[in-house]
Amino acid sequence: MKIVLKFLKNTYKNVLHSIAFYPVLITLVFLFIAFGGLEVENFEPIQELKKNLPYFFIQDYETARSILSTLIGGILSLTVFSFTMVMSVLSQASSNFSPRLLPDLISNKKHQIILGVYIGTLSYCIIILISLGASGVDSSSLGLSTMFAALLGVICIGLFVYFIHNISRAIQIQNIVDSISDASSNYLMKKLEIQKKTKDGLKTIDTTGWTVIKSNKSGYFRGFDPALLLDSLKEEHHDIFIIPYLNQHIWKGAPLLKIKKQVDEEQKENLDFCVTLSPDRLEGEKGIGGMIKLMEIAVKAMSPGINDPGTAIDAILKLTQLLRLLLQLPQISVEKFYDRKLTVIEKIIDADEAMRLLIQPIRQYSKQDSAVCYVLIEALQFINQEPDISQDKKAVIEAELAALKRDIEDSIENETDKQRVIRLFDKSGLTEHY
Repeated sequence: MKIVLKFLKNTYKNVLHSIAFYPVLITLVFLFIAFGGLEVENFEPIQELKKNLPYFFIQDYETARSILSTLIGGILSLTVFSFTMVMSVLSQASSNFSPRLLPDLISNKKHQIILGVYIGTLSYCIIILISLGASGVDSSSLGLSTMFAALLGVICIGLFVYFIHNISRAIQIQNIVDSISDASSNYLMKKLEIQKKTKDGLKTIDTTGWTVIKSNKSGYFRGFDPALLLDSLKEEHHDIFIIPYLNQHIWKGAPLLKIKKQVDEEQKENLDFCVTLSPDRLEGEKGIGGMIKLMEIAVKAMSPGINDPGTAIDAILKLTQLLRLLLQLPQISVEKFYDRKLTVIEKIIDADEAMRLLIQPIRQYSKQDSAVCYVLIEALQFINQEPDISQDKKAVIEAELAALKRDIEDSIENETDKQRVIRLFDKSGLTEHY
């Protein structure tokens, strides 16, 4: 049962992110409408409506056939053109920004719904056209279905105009950066709210003597699901410590969990089963996934082939706000389940690792650009002034600033530009630390 539950959860998540999910669902709805409409055509109220409003219903066979044939050809062209535009957008985003952005663009619900309406309308028109040519069918008996098909054609034209507008906005890097930032910010704000309410935050925890559960496969840590635990683990009082932080890579055979009490082999297998590992490094925006995407956008923008400091600066500004929230989280968070019988202890990425993953790559790629370095210095100094960040984490930020200063001194050749950036360190009053 637990295996089925986990399979259904994973399948549900994968289906929702599939570009075919909404098109298939909407097409099935339109097919149901088509067959249902054919059944109600001869109902007495519909017949009375046709007599009272004859100008709303097509009575001529050739006219109905011509309209349906035209709609099928036109909507088919719209569908092909729209899919072509989607592929073009994905290719451009991959080459100009980052291939990590493709899953988010593919799973855009608005685009999927529009494509679904196209395909659904196309299927609807085909069913009505086939019915129109069926033996013994009077063309006047399909007047309602034909007029509804014409109405759907008008709706598709409106959706196509909206699709052009929306997809042109979706490829704009500012909108991509804002979308990633908002999703990551919402996740971090929720984590902060939970920690403020529970006040269960720790700097360290002693797990000496705890039972170690090792991973049976490699992948990126995506979470621990207590709902998949055996009843024996739920009913007893257990403390479970999750070793990796969210999005950290785990090798097969590496320590994955620690549990305070002794457990048997079946329970060990179940604990490992509750952990979700993914081969995709940046699946979603939870944890530092969204922040790494912003980092990669900034790094790609500073590559010689792109050379777009403006985009790098925008990504750094958004990344600064997220990093400021991340560093306010406690090093270890605690969450209770099942009437506080089960305690799940999660590890939050530490400040030094966050600097290595998020700031160091930007620093290495942009150390010769005075404009980007100027913004990066201001960003780190802004984070360092946050009162809710511990002194240990602030010391890590100061060390990163020191490394940035050394890179600037070694990399920027123009002395005027170099001094203009170096003077920024003096404004914070932290020069003595460097």
